[in-house]
Amino acid sequence: MVLLPSRKVLDDREKCMLIVVFVYISSVGIKRMKSQEDGQKVDRAQTPLSSIAQAFEEISDLIKKGDGNEPLVDLPLKPFCEACSLVSVLFGCLGIAFKFAEMEYTAKLKDLLEASKSFDTLSSVVDYDLKNKTVKSPGSHTRNLRRVRQGLDLIKELFQNFLSPENLSLKTAATTAYQQTCAPYHTWAVRTAASAGMCTLPTREQLLLNLNETDKSADKEMRRYIKASIDVIKIIDNLYISRGIKLDW
Repeated sequence: MVLLPSRKVLDDREKCMLIVVFVYISSVGIKRMKSQEDGQKVDRAQTPLSSIAQAFEEISDLIKKGDGNEPLVDLPLKPFCEACSLVSVLFGCLGIAFKFAEMEYTAKLKDLLEASKSFDTLSSVVDYDLKNKTVKSPGSHTRNLRRVRQGLDLIKELFQNFLSPENLSLKTAATTAYQQTCAPYHTWAVRTAASAGMCTLPTREQLLLNLNETDKSADKEMRRYIKASIDVIKIIDNLYISRGIKLDW
């Protein structure tokens, strides 16, 4: 058992120490887990990757079809949130190394899903915060949308690295993706914990088993997501840029 200090607020160094201890304990547990049997049959109809790829392709198609004349420049909020909710499964398959990305992603997404009861589109969320001068305020819908967008980008970059000709290890692919997308916006404590947690990542083969995929099927589904997510990420970025909101936060 890890005992927390009696005061309510921990500084970054204390948080990092607790996180690293948690990472170590988790890594020991992962190594003791019984590995799945070789030759396990893959049920292609129910894989997380195929569900995610399909959901984002549907949104991408919606963007491209637009109103019949031009591509969409906005997205309905609830369908967007429902598609994004499927991505949470991927963070879980990556283990403790991406626990903070998963926690941040799911918390922000939950807020947006709740907001979909009052707002119809992504632009209405951004415009509301612009009007109230709360765009970058902690907990604002626009800030949360920005973090969810970073989560989508993190998975896209991870997939691109995973499928690169260099045949990178999952650790290298994930570390590079994290450094490119999320690290610039995380605190020292979270960056340190994420770095320590990278050693607990599964192997490429274990990840495919966790996702219920083969090399061939994973390649196909990851490429589907990469292509579709580019359109979704672009439309979110354009919502900010068109309103004079910078993307460096």
